[in-house]
Amino acid sequence: MNLSTTYLGLKLAHPLMAGASPMVDDMGMVKRLEDAGASAIVMHSLFEEQITREEEGTIMDMQLSSHSSAEALSYFPQPDDFRLGPEKYLEQIHRIKAAVSVPVIASLNGTTPAGWLHYSRLMEQAGADALELNVYYLATDPRESAAEVEKRTLDVIRVVKSQVKIPVAVKLSPFFSSLAHFAGELEAAGADGLVLFNRFFQPDINVEELTAEPNLQLSSPEELLLRLRWLAVLRSHVKGSLAVTGGVHDGIGALKAVMAGADAVQMVSALLIHGPERLAQSRAALEEWLDEHEYESLAQARGSMSLQKCPSTQAFTRANYMRILNGWKA
Repeated sequence: MNLSTTYLGLKLAHPLMAGASPMVDDMGMVKRLEDAGASAIVMHSLFEEQITREEEGTIMDMQLSSHSSAEALSYFPQPDDFRLGPEKYLEQIHRIKAAVSVPVIASLNGTTPAGWLHYSRLMEQAGADALELNVYYLATDPRESAAEVEKRTLDVIRVVKSQVKIPVAVKLSPFFSSLAHFAGELEAAGADGLVLFNRFFQPDINVEELTAEPNLQLSSPEELLLRLRWLAVLRSHVKGSLAVTGGVHDGIGALKAVMAGADAVQMVSALLIHGPERLAQSRAALEEWLDEHEYESLAQARGSMSLQKCPSTQAFTRANYMRILNGWKA
């Protein structure tokens, strides 16, 4: 069965890859990912806050003031929590590239054009085959318009693409007011692909201590549904690559993502729970389904359930919403 795909211009044996996670910090785990058949390896994000605080020599001083404000510093990891600092992150890219034969995709989460630009260059120089820009931003300022929020990301893409030669994908949240339009704007700005979606980790409230506390939860298969909808919508007019991350836990989940329009499928939570070998199991299940249903290649399935090709386009729009609500029975 031909499972080959192309993502960000990279020729891959199949669409299943290891998404951004701490697994890449351990070289033994990296080799297990390759042995399990990962078609590519995505690094976890390097945060601009890490870079600037280390460069300014203030990262250790956070301990003195980490609880002085209810807003930020107490929620940012302490120095010992960083598995890889900026320099070690670049070294790890180099080490992984030397150890595996599959593409390595670096990830950067910045807040300013300058921050995105400087380390995107260094990641390229370290040997990254592609770059994933993780746009993790909550628009909480009531004075900032939706257009201004989008412009910030578009400016980042233009700046980075003007300075690096490797492909660049944008990892988005699902909370933009007109995601289909914004996707087109990102492509026009130079983005080679989109990753749907990053997950906003919601803090919980400790009612006894009166504090906001980080609350990490791994993804569940139910989270794939939102991604399927937007993959199906965007596939009809996005020319670049589409990847899904979040909610794919097995081969059938990967198949659904491909049918909706994904070129690549990133797995994280399932690998953390079941180990890297889950990749091989998912690939086998994907191949088995295609073979049983007499597909000759993965390409035949790709986008077959997108909005453009779906027999019932209303399944992805308003009519299905009304049908589900009216169909409820106690």
